[in-house]
Amino acid sequence: MDLLSSREIARDVAAGRRSAKESIRSGLEYIAKLNPAVNAFTDVLSERALASAERIDRRRADGEALGPLAGVPFAVKNLIDVAGRPTRAGSKINNDRARAERDAALVQRLEAADAVLVGALNMGEYAYDFTGENSHYGPSRNPHDTTRMSGGSSGGSAAAVAAGMVPLALGSDTNGSIRVPAAFCGVFGLKPTFGRLSRAGSFPFVGSLDHLGPFARTVSDLAAAYDAMQGVDVEDPAAANRPIEKTEDALPLGAPGLRMALATGYFASGADPDAINAAALVSKSLGITKTIDIPEAARARAAAQIITAAEGGALHLERLRSRAADFDPIVRDRLLAGIAIPAAWVELAHRFRRWYRDQLVALFNTVDIVIAPTAPCRAPKIGQTTLAVNGQTAPLRPIIGRFTQPISFAGLPVAAVPVWIDDGLPLGVQIIAGPWREDLALRVAFHLEQTGVARAPVARIK
Repeated sequence: MDLLSSREIARDVAAGRRSAKESIRSGLEYIAKLNPAVNAFTDVLSERALASAERIDRRRADGEALGPLAGVPFAVKNLIDVAGRPTRAGSKINNDRARAERDAALVQRLEAADAVLVGALNMGEYAYDFTGENSHYGPSRNPHDTTRMSGGSSGGSAAAVAAGMVPLALGSDTNGSIRVPAAFCGVFGLKPTFGRLSRAGSFPFVGSLDHLGPFARTVSDLAAAYDAMQGVDVEDPAAANRPIEKTEDALPLGAPGLRMALATGYFASGADPDAINAAALVSKSLGITKTIDIPEAARARAAAQIITAAEGGALHLERLRSRAADFDPIVRDRLLAGIAIPAAWVELAHRFRRWYRDQLVALFNTVDIVIAPTAPCRAPKIGQTTLAVNGQTAPLRPIIGRFTQPISFAGLPVAAVPVWIDDGLPLGVQIIAGPWREDLALRVAFHLEQTGVARAPVARIK
């Protein structure tokens, strides 16, 4: 397969230098070759994809203008509805649900731009996961080292993009489930502002915190997918009043002129030194001299954990009563613990969240961009359960979201960029902007990509 970007594929298809069917057939062959090693895909939709590609080719032959993602293969985390398929959400239980009657809103919007859906992707069960390990379908593996985690819960999405199986993928992010896999697998990811992209047609985890967003190997591809998916959707109340705000044309403006700061305090501790150094490297490359302390980040993370556990447990209460044995035991026990959280704690966490969000909105009146590490470590080994930090051993799963949870708790937009500080595995850095300013986060990510500080090379699977 020619490992082209989305923009290159779409230009070639629109100009007739290749057919959409050639692009999709090549992609499907590459998936068949690599997926046994990576385990990113749970469903490959060959028949649907080839039929879609044929329709695009017929339209071009008839002289119709094609969309900006013509012939570009993409895949979606398997909590996103695909017509005619049960929406697994990484679970065994959901296989018994009725098949989806229609595609999710974001699938429809990408296909309206003439992208082609080729499959659904592995994930942590019910999105309650930071590792990419799934007890039902096996772990999605990191293409840079298949003995290591892809990250979760959108691990299959990041792994598929990192391996070159698709140039675009969709994931979800409640507490870090786009940003952590992007960091571990070395790709770009975008967690938009809460409410920016419709979640209609996706299986929820925590309705008050869930986001959907894209992965890509280039920032231009990330922006093109994001632009294609924007728009009001009354079926998702959080996205009922957001107009389309195109970002791709703003990318060449880059980072100059923006007010930027490096997050310190909470975001400069509790991690492997390399994770902190990656954020410092990005900050230095941008000429940042200002530091900033995000207020009450530790408390925000704790409140996010309370809301996550309580809402998640309530959502799955009936399944826990009737089919407890069919859950991943780790996920089941976390959901059961959530059910036991007192309602007063949950209310207090929501009240704190409103206060915290106001503090961060005020902070972004004084700065445009904040730089912070994404994950506290590089991708751990599959099956690893602890992490050594500052000479102390901590449980791995909770600590992975240390730097991502305080940001999604406030619903802020983040471009996750991959950084390589040596010949080892990638590290991740968050480019955080104020509410509804995805354009600024993407501009900085594009600048870092153009200067070589951030990059997403295709993994060479051994």
